[in-house]
Amino acid sequence: MLNSMTGYASASGSGQGFEWTWDMRGVNAKGLDIRIRVPDWIEGLEAGIRAVLTKSLSRGSISVGLRVQAVEESSGFALNEAHLTDVLAALEKIEDKAMQQGISLAPSKASEIIGLRGVFEASSQEKDVKLLTQEILKTLPDLVTDFKSMREAEGASLSEILENQISEIADLTEKSATIAEARKDEMKSTLQANLARVLENTDGADENRVAQELATMVVKSDVTEEIDRLKAHVGAARDLIAKGSPIGRKLDFLMQEFNREANTLCSKAQNVELTNLGLDLKTVIDQMREQVQNVE
Repeated sequence: MLNSMTGYASASGSGQGFEWTWDMRGVNAKGLDIRIRVPDWIEGLEAGIRAVLTKSLSRGSISVGLRVQAVEESSGFALNEAHLTDVLAALEKIEDKAMQQGISLAPSKASEIIGLRGVFEASSQEKDVKLLTQEILKTLPDLVTDFKSMREAEGASLSEILENQISEIADLTEKSATIAEARKDEMKSTLQANLARVLENTDGADENRVAQELATMVVKSDVTEEIDRLKAHVGAARDLIAKGSPIGRKLDFLMQEFNREANTLCSKAQNVELTNLGLDLKTVIDQMREQVQNVE
């Protein structure tokens, strides 16, 4: 089964006093490129995500985003009453000392006191991010499964398109072979006539040398090898698709070989009908190559 490199999935979860939402997107790429956006304060989360994705995916540009928020705004913080008592006692001593020296201090505001280090601090729930990280990572496999399912669905459609294009290439190749075979006698007669004309009008020419030159022209116009290689490439492409992903890179290389043979066929055609078939081949091959860029 083929997998496309295009896909999308989302998931959500909750735990440890927090709620979170995942989103995961994929597009085509030469290799595996993973980009992760997660809250900075959750330590170890990015490494855990990257490990799961690297194991599950082989190719594509993958973007993963995670949004985390507390269930209640104040759930992650608590008042440290013991420390507050010490702070208030210290403030009282400071004010008494100031009064003894005749110094008048402005009254302390609650907002100023609560801003002092240690008075209003992160609760143990927020401090223990390891538990939160574990809870969040537990929901990642379901996200990856949904993402891969979408890629498989896209891949099924892609496989059908590629198989139709391969069949079209095979059909055009067979037509080219038929025309190439039919033109052999015509080319033979044409070359023999050319040889006779050259020999009649060339005094002192080496007949064997002329024959060799014409034989070289025959070889240069023979498209048998190109047609045979095109047929072989058709078989190789079908085998790869039957094998399933990851085959994207191999298919991409094979498309280069397809295109090379089609180009050579056109350059050696010396026949309008065969040239047109070669151009049709190049068109289908180019269309197929665009689709192959999305195969994992």
